[in-house]
Amino acid sequence: MAEPYVAVPTWTEVAASGGNCLLVVPLGSFEQHGPHLPLDTDTRVVMALVDQVAELPFVVVAPALSFGASGEHAGFPGTLSIGSEVLADVLVELVRSARATCAGVAFVCAHGGNADGIRLAKERARSEGDRVFVWGARVAGGDAHAGRTETSLMLAIAPDTVRYGELEAGSHRGARRPLAPAAGGRREVGVGQRRPRKTRRKPARPRAGCSSRLWWRKLTSVLEWFWSELTEPMVAMGPE
Repeated sequence: MAEPYVAVPTWTEVAASGGNCLLVVPLGSFEQHGPHLPLDTDTRVVMALVDQVAELPFVVVAPALSFGASGEHAGFPGTLSIGSEVLADVLVELVRSARATCAGVAFVCAHGGNADGIRLAKERARSEGDRVFVWGARVAGGDAHAGRTETSLMLAIAPDTVRYGELEAGSHRGARRPLAPAAGGRREVGVGQRRPRKTRRKPARPRAGCSSRLWWRKLTSVLEWFWSELTEPMVAMGPE
């Protein structure tokens, strides 16, 4: 795998910002993504996204937090989870640690299961007076976990990690049907107990050009968010 981000600054380079910098913390997971995608799929996706903003002059990119809240996938070998409460504690401590150095912290997340932990961390950090921003990876019209959408993204950024021999063609219409209404049940029961050794939905084989188009949609989304939500506030805090 290529270097996850452009460059890691020295402590003196961070100090030279005079506190006018934004700490970007990529959040992923280490969980099953079917028989065809690696366990670190979410982490690879979020690092590829963050890589595109790492060279902004006010951004300091932290190493990715590669373990998240993945309890619903505990029935699959290889899945590692720290749970929402521990995740929240870790994120709050990171914000506190960066308080004297950075003007704010942005959590960029590519794993939906981290949502509760991030929400708790954001509430606690803001109650302590910290500036915290959150961006969650979403693709409009995207399908279920480890399906067509995530497979296409991995084909765009890390094609060598996709096990083509394990791909199964499925219904394009079915692959796009959302599973959100059952989210609570999946977290309590766990998807592994319902469908052992299988993904939640067979991934439809991506069409030619689909991977790059999906990747650029997601990349454009995070870049627009950085410019609209973060650039203006950070510039406003700069030296007069």
